[in-house]
Amino acid sequence: METTELKEQLKIQIIKFLNLTDLTPADIADNEPLFGEGLGLDSIDSLELIVLLKKEYGIDIKDPREGRKVLVDVATMADYIQANGKN
Repeated sequence: METTELKEQLKIQIIKFLNLTDLTPADIADNEPLFGEGLGLDSIDSLELIVLLKKEYGIDIKDPREGRKVLVDVATMADYIQANGKN
């Protein structure tokens, strides 16, 4: 899958998995931080994103430090999926 297409798909999945019904994919910038001042996600959301990666891409993140490196923004997630995804 092309990077741009993957980023768009990730935005849709993030909105769906986290029930962010007030957002559209266009509202999420590729490099916008997912946590803190960006989207403002919390630790529960990070667990949901880890489940998303496992379910949709066959990526199993067990080390919290790895999760913090992967779940930075949509662009970082897409890069990680392309490097490590099984689908």
